[in-house]
Amino acid sequence: MAEARRTGRRRRAQVGDVVLMARARDLSDRYLGGLPQPESVRWVSNQRARWGSCTPGDRSIRLSERLQKMPDWVVDYVLVHELAHLLEPQHDEKFWAWVALYPLTEKAKGYLLGWSDASNLSRPPD
Repeated sequence: MAEARRTGRRRRAQVGDVVLMARARDLSDRYLGGLPQPESVRWVSNQRARWGSCTPGDRSIRLSERLQKMPDWVVDYVLVHELAHLLEPQHDEKFWAWVALYPLTEKAKGYLLGWSDASNLSRPPD
């Protein structure tokens, strides 16, 4: 019984990851000129201090499962943020210029800060 539940969760996660990858590619095309091309984009359960992370070397992006309960425009912001790391690894002016191409950047940043404050969580690093 427990194995069947784990298998079901794994299948749902894989389907969710396929959808997430398609979403990331669409956002890359729409806001970043299709330049960042991730190799993998997936939901993860082990990120408690960050909303997402990116490893430019292998072009992988991971998003915290906590985002799944948030509005789509917030998830899209985090995806654009992580996609921008494939173009500019550091949080420098060039990086933020890429992220600013997503029109709801400031609204989403405010949402995430408010959510963190309301939940008494430490704020993730910029």
